[in-house]
Amino acid sequence: MNIVVCIKQVPDTTDVRINPETNTLIREGVESIINPFDMYAIEEAVKLKERFGGHTTVVTMGPPQAESVLREALSLGIDSAIHLSDRAFAGSDTWATSLILAKGIAKIGDYDLVICGKQASDGDTAQVGPGIATHLDLPQATYVRRVDSVHLDASPKIIIIERLLEEGYELIELQLPALITVVKEINEPRLPSLRGKMSSKRAEITSWGNKDLGLSENEIGLNGSPTQVVKIFTPVAKQGGKTFQGEPQEVVDQLFDEIKDIV
Repeated sequence: MNIVVCIKQVPDTTDVRINPETNTLIREGVESIINPFDMYAIEEAVKLKERFGGHTTVVTMGPPQAESVLREALSLGIDSAIHLSDRAFAGSDTWATSLILAKGIAKIGDYDLVICGKQASDGDTAQVGPGIATHLDLPQATYVRRVDSVHLDASPKIIIIERLLEEGYELIELQLPALITVVKEINEPRLPSLRGKMSSKRAEITSWGNKDLGLSENEIGLNGSPTQVVKIFTPVAKQGGKTFQGEPQEVVDQLFDEIKDIV
C-alpha cells in the first residue's frame, strides 16, 4: 500500500505577528515545527505501512528551511521525502497551494492513499486537503477518526473509515486511490527513535521546482491565487464587563434589566 502524506511547516507559537505591508505571517525569529495535525497523518501512514506493507512518501511545499520538517517525518518512519520549493510558489493561496501539491503527487504517480492533517495551525482553513482531492479527481473524506479496514485484494481496492461528526460518526467506504484528512482522535503520534534520527540526517531528499511540475505562472503564486488578503489584524481585546451577584432569580432579574436598558 503506497501512501503519500502532505505536511506543512508552521510557526511554533500562538503569538502570531503580521507584516502590515504584505499581510503575511512574520516567520523570522520564530521556531518552526510540523503542523500538529500533520503529525497524526504521519503516524497513520506509518501504521498502515506496518499493517499492509508498501511505501510511504512525505511531501511539503515551502522555502528551503522546510527541509527540516521533512527530515523529522523521515525520523518517524516515513520512507522518502519530496520538497516542492520554488520562488514562483510564494504567495500561493489555498487553491494554488493545493494545485502545486496535487501536481507533485501526480508526478509521484503510484499511490493508493493521500493523507493530510485536517487543517494547518497558522491558516486554519481546512481547504488544502479537499483542494488536492479536487485537482486529482479523488474521492475524499474529511475529519477521519479511524481507518476501519482496507481491502487491497478487492476490485476495485477500497478503504472503510469512520468520519467524525458533531454527535457521533459515520462509516464511509471509499474506492482507492483516495484522500483523507485526519483528526487527533485517530492515533497517538510516536516519538522518533535514535536510529530514525540518525538515518534521517543522511537521507536524500528529492527537490522539485516549477520546471519539474510544469505549471504556468498564472496558476501559482499571487497570479494563480483567486483570493487575496486585503487586511489582517489582531482584534483589540475587549475591556469592562459586569458581575452580577445574588440568588439565581435575582441575577436573572438584574441581567434582564441590563439587557432591557441596552435594547
